[in-house]
Amino acid sequence: MLVVGAYFADLIFQDLARPVRPGTEVFAGALDLLPGGAFTPAMAMRRLGHDVVWATDFGSDVFSSLVLSAARAEGLDEAGFRHRTAPLRSVTVALSNPGDRAMVSYQDPYAAPRLDALLREHRPEVLMLPQLEYGAAVLVALRVARQLGTRVFMDCQDGPATLDTPTVREVLAGVDVFAPNEAEALRLTGAATVDGALDTLGGLVRTVVVKRGGQGACAVRDGKRYDVPAVPVEVVDTTGAGDCFNAGFVHALLAGEELPGCLAAGVACGGAATAGPGSSRALDAAGLRQWLALG
Repeated sequence: MLVVGAYFADLIFQDLARPVRPGTEVFAGALDLLPGGAFTPAMAMRRLGHDVVWATDFGSDVFSSLVLSAARAEGLDEAGFRHRTAPLRSVTVALSNPGDRAMVSYQDPYAAPRLDALLREHRPEVLMLPQLEYGAAVLVALRVARQLGTRVFMDCQDGPATLDTPTVREVLAGVDVFAPNEAEALRLTGAATVDGALDTLGGLVRTVVVKRGGQGACAVRDGKRYDVPAVPVEVVDTTGAGDCFNAGFVHALLAGEELPGCLAAGVACGGAATAGPGSSRALDAAGLRQWLALG
């Protein structure tokens, strides 16, 4: 298993007294500083029992040190770690409430490793990309993945690309599973409804998954649609829930589950993650079995 993506340190403010507006000061009832970004799917897959190489860069700053220590505590393979002697700050401030959260992020510029070279070096069974990647270099990497027999799982994240952005359609046609959340699917396609977004994306990607938060998740494969409801949970924070969903989905996929089973595992892992701040409640394999028994 190869996860490629930047770390982030998530500064999560919870229980805000009122909405944040310019010119005002709002006190939070709780505060956490937790590892996030691509750390979350890598950690979540490791907890579910998989060997995981996480390809990422760390710097000399305190945020890098925080996430690196957490990655080592989780037993992640360090073969993909690159260490810089200069700061490499990747920070997200999340203003969280039980329904959703707003985020502000910053990242120092750096040159990411070449995806095709990482694939040739590690030859993974599955490549997990936590955000929509596109461009000529990504198309080259997807051709390498096909040559190696590597399955590619790609999330979307909140970026500016649409289906009209050059190479986005070609990239999506080259991945095995594409898994945006509902808002991302609507923005990417320009569709007015989830049904419309599924129809559009289903014409590009063999398996499309749309994460719908409290409404569960839906997917289309080869023209057939599946829906799985959410597991009831008292939501504390939704930060990292989508990445934990991804880990549950891929875990079930590797176990040979059919699409409804993969969706159920994803919904369980994503729902469990919302019961605590960030990805701190990510499930292990035993915990996943317990959550699936609730469905």
